[in-house]
Amino acid sequence: MAKVIDDPRPTAKERLNQTVENVQGSQAWSSIFRPGSIFRKGYTDSPRNRSYVIMNSVLYHLHPVKVKRHAVKVSYTLCLGGLSFFLFIHLTVTGIFLMFFYRPEATAAWNDISSLQTSVAFGLLVRNMHRWGAHLMVLSVFLHMARVFYHGAYKAPREFNWVIGVVLLTLTLLLSFTGYLLPWDQLSMWAVAVGTNMMGYTPVFGSQVRFVLLGGVEIGSETLLRWYVLHVLMLPFVIVIFMAIHFWRVRKDGGISGPL
Repeated sequence: MAKVIDDPRPTAKERLNQTVENVQGSQAWSSIFRPGSIFRKGYTDSPRNRSYVIMNSVLYHLHPVKVKRHAVKVSYTLCLGGLSFFLFIHLTVTGIFLMFFYRPEATAAWNDISSLQTSVAFGLLVRNMHRWGAHLMVLSVFLHMARVFYHGAYKAPREFNWVIGVVLLTLTLLLSFTGYLLPWDQLSMWAVAVGTNMMGYTPVFGSQVRFVLLGGVEIGSETLLRWYVLHVLMLPFVIVIFMAIHFWRVRKDGGISGPL
């Protein structure tokens, strides 16, 4: 009778489990996943580790522990704050696409916009999505402010966040205005002239502000470049900072305010 001898070599499943254990026990893995993470070696289901999972996760930590019943009703907030944030992300994505086909030069800007609409695949669609998204963002931010004012959500302890909201509304209008100038057609030229002349009447340092925005004493290629940098870099960067503060204060001030 033949004698059966066990194969001392590990099976494929055992080798896979050993590889996973080695990776999870490595220093690199421990530096990425903090204590209490379900991806750490030796994780056990306990109240302490459950709290670690919440505290060490970005997505879990962004959500409040408790949500008031009225805060999840669409009829109360109309999702205007979330819609404004979604439109900002939409404008960022479509704006990056448009940047691939646009040059902030006085002699090339209008031709680039024209060729974008006629020669680039989905160029006209993406540009219209960007343009209408900008209009909708201005409208949604304004309606969001109106909703907050109507519900008295600017009162204590939310006064500071109301000021942050006013700043975000102003930045949204500036973002829309600077984007309106980038095609560099006759409408853009006159809009720049009117806007910079208005800023030139700022008390004390109005002439200096106008000179900085124009890049000189009159409208030229430097003017387009400066407004382009404002539109694609400076204003979005500042808006992201103020939005982060705005979202943080909503949580720290007790969440969305209740109905009157």
